[in-house]
Amino acid sequence: MATRYWVVSLPVQNSASTLWNRLQEQISKHSFDTPLYRFNIPNLRVGTLDSLLSLSDDLVKSNSFMEGVSHKIRRQIEELERVSGVVSSSLTVDGVPVDSYLTRFVWDEAKYPTMSPLKEIVDGIHGQVAKIEDDLKVRVSEYNNIRSQLNAINRKQSGSLAVRDLSNLVKPEDIITSEHLTTLLAIVSKYSQKDWLSSYETLTNYVVPRSSKKLYEDNEYALYTVTLFSRVADNFRTSAREKGFQIRDFEYSQESHESRKQELEKLMGDQESLKASLLQWCYTSYGEVFSSWMHFCAVRVFTESILRYGLPPSFLACVLSPSVKAEKKVRSILEGLSDSTNSAYWKTEDEGVGMAGLAGDADAYPYVSFTINLV
Repeated sequence: MATRYWVVSLPVQNSASTLWNRLQEQISKHSFDTPLYRFNIPNLRVGTLDSLLSLSDDLVKSNSFMEGVSHKIRRQIEELERVSGVVSSSLTVDGVPVDSYLTRFVWDEAKYPTMSPLKEIVDGIHGQVAKIEDDLKVRVSEYNNIRSQLNAINRKQSGSLAVRDLSNLVKPEDIITSEHLTTLLAIVSKYSQKDWLSSYETLTNYVVPRSSKKLYEDNEYALYTVTLFSRVADNFRTSAREKGFQIRDFEYSQESHESRKQELEKLMGDQESLKASLLQWCYTSYGEVFSSWMHFCAVRVFTESILRYGLPPSFLACVLSPSVKAEKKVRSILEGLSDSTNSAYWKTEDEGVGMAGLAGDADAYPYVSFTINLV
């Protein structure tokens, strides 16, 4: 699928069909690998010249906004498909692939009545796309919030023993809690384990001999239990800290353990549900934004063509997708068919790119031209 298209319009001197045939012939002869399509624009309501000039000032800015929203949704789809392991599917507008929708564009009269003022159509399109962008922000924020919560839990469960949640590493039988005895959990540097085993019984009085047991070891630390009289627990903590051993506060609770497990399962379920919902919404919304954008492009071609060629509307609009190496040749063909008696004026840099500033076009051509980037 091509990802970059030119939308152009050429002034019609005699008949649009004759000009179209000449264009097809020239492209076929000199740039046969350039796809070429008619861009069918209905007879829109012209209004006044002042209204067209006023509208043209907003067209480029609005186009950038709509292009940006479509790319934002596309990137979101790509990210969701990547994390879901979904095979990338073709983006569509009501089941029609986006490139086909563009190259076979048909104006939706029911949605955008052609008798409506152009500004009303453009404002309606802009408003619809802006609403979709706002919805996207809300939905992505909700999804990212769940992801952040899960990431925080996963960091606690997979991080260093110095900071991670220990509840899934400690079993009820590892902990002794009675009227007089308590079990503490010590975090010992991986390379200080011999030191711990030889000294923990003497860090304070009333430590149960040979009560220390290793429960877990990671790349940096080992997790040990030690059992002692409850009344000397504070003394033990102090002595252990002085020797470089960390005593983690921990109280085993089956209820808390189950609660955390259920919370994790709920968050994982919520994440999957939100991810699936967001992906489906993005597929649908991309189609809506793309359709709105193409209708906007039709209005833009129409407006710029009137301002460029005058009234009554008499122009041929088409869509091309030349390769980079064919661009210069295609530009030459388009210029030759534009029949502009003052083509030199459009190229004169000394005159501030001549009329190229009209409707915000940055490139100087004797015909209307702008680019659509699908990605």
